[in-house]
Amino acid sequence: MHRFYHVREMTDNKKAALELGQKPVGQLLWQYALPAIVAMTASSLYNIIDRAMIGQIVGPEAIAGLGITFPFMNLSAAFGAAVGVGSSACISVKLGQQDYKTAENLLGNTVTLNLIVGFIFMAVSLLFLDPILRFFGASDATLPYAREFMIVILLGNMVTHMYFGMNAVLRAAGKPRHAMYATLFTVACNIVLVVTFVWWFRWGIRGAALATITSQSLALCWQMWIFSDKKELLHLKRGIYKLRKTLVLNIISIGISPFLMNATSCIIVIFMNNQFVHYGGDMAVGAYSIANSVVMVFFMFVMGMNQGMQPIVGYNYGAEKYDRMFRCLWLTIACATAILLVGWTLSMFFPRQIARIFTTDPTLLDLSATGIKLDMLVFFVVGSQAAITHFFQSIGKVKISIFLSLSRQLFLLLPMAYVFPLFWDLDGVWYSMPASDFGSFAMTIPILIWYMKRLKYS
Repeated sequence: MHRFYHVREMTDNKKAALELGQKPVGQLLWQYALPAIVAMTASSLYNIIDRAMIGQIVGPEAIAGLGITFPFMNLSAAFGAAVGVGSSACISVKLGQQDYKTAENLLGNTVTLNLIVGFIFMAVSLLFLDPILRFFGASDATLPYAREFMIVILLGNMVTHMYFGMNAVLRAAGKPRHAMYATLFTVACNIVLVVTFVWWFRWGIRGAALATITSQSLALCWQMWIFSDKKELLHLKRGIYKLRKTLVLNIISIGISPFLMNATSCIIVIFMNNQFVHYGGDMAVGAYSIANSVVMVFFMFVMGMNQGMQPIVGYNYGAEKYDRMFRCLWLTIACATAILLVGWTLSMFFPRQIARIFTTDPTLLDLSATGIKLDMLVFFVVGSQAAITHFFQSIGKVKISIFLSLSRQLFLLLPMAYVFPLFWDLDGVWYSMPASDFGSFAMTIPILIWYMKRLKYS
C-alpha cells in the first residue's frame, strides 16, 4: 500500500511537470507568475519597511550607509544567480525532455555549488571588508553603518545563497506556490524581527541584518524538508551531490548571464555611488538609495513575471513547442510593461510623497523626490528588455543573453554616467539612467526579431 501511494504521488509530480507543455499558456503564466509576483511584492514591501525604519529611527547617514552596501548585495546575488538561475533553467529543459535522472543530479550539484561559492565569497569579503566598502564609496560618516550591516549579512551568506537557489529549483520543479510560501514566510518573519530588533531593542542597522539572515535560515529549513521527501519527483538523496563536470559546466554556461548582470549592477552602483558622492555628497548617495528602493518595488513585479515565464519557456523549448514558447514571451512583455506604467505614473505625480516614506530630512527629501522622477522617466520600456533577456537565458542562448544583460548598464549607463555630469553636474548623473534605459530597449527589439526569423527558417 505504501508503495502504491509513493508511485501515485510520483506520477502526480510528473503530471505537474508535463502540464507545462499542455495547459493553455495564459493559465500557466498566471499559475507560475502570480506566486512569484506575490513573493516579490512582499519582498519589496519588506525592503521599504526596512529602509524606512532605518531612515526614520537611525538617521539619514544610516540610509546612505545602507546604499553603500548595495554593490555587496548585488555581487553576492551575482554568485547566487550563477548557480540558482543556471541550475533551474537546466532542470526545466531536462524536465521538458523527461530526463528525470539528470534533473535530480542537477539538484544535488546545486546544493554543493551553493555551499562552496557561498563560503568562498563570505571568507574573502570578510577578510577585506573595510577596503572594499571604501572602494564602494563609503565615507568616514557612512563606513561604520555599512560595516555593521555587512558583517552580519556575510556571516550568513551561505544561507542566503542556498535559500535563493532552492527557491529557483522549486519553481523549475513545478512548485511555484511552495516558492511563494517560502518567500512570504521570509518576508513576514523579517518584518516582525526588524520591528523587534530595530524599533524595540534599538539594535540599529545590525538588527536589520540579523532579521534578514534569521528569517532566511528558517525558510531554508522548510525548503530542505520539502526536497528531503522521497515522494517528490526531485528529492535529495545519496549520490547526487558529487560535482559532475558536464552538469557544472551547463549550470555555469547559463548562469553566467545573470551573474554578469548582477556583477555589472555591482560595478554600476559602485561607480554611481562615487559619482553621487563627488557631485552631491553623502545625501545624494542616500537619495540614490531611496530612488533605487522605489524602482525595485515595481521591478520586482517584472522579476516575478520573468520567474513565472522561465519554467514554461524552458520546458517548451526543450519539447520544441515554439509557438507556446513565444506566446508566453508576448504575455510576459505585455504584463511587465503594464506594471511599469503604473510605477511611472505614481513616480511622475507623487515623488515627494513617496520619498517622505523614507525620510523627513528636508535636504534628503528634495534630492530623493528629484531622483525618483528622473530615475523612472522612461522606466516602462525596461519591462520588455528584461523579459527578452530572461527569455534568451531560459532557453540557454548564452551569448545573446550575456550581451543583452550587459548592454543596459555596462555599455550604456557607465559611459553616460561619466560624461553627462560634465555638462549637467549632479542632474547629469540622474539623466544617465533613463537615457541608458531607452538605449538598451532600442537594442533589444531588433535582436529578438532576428532570432524569431532565424528559428522560423531553421
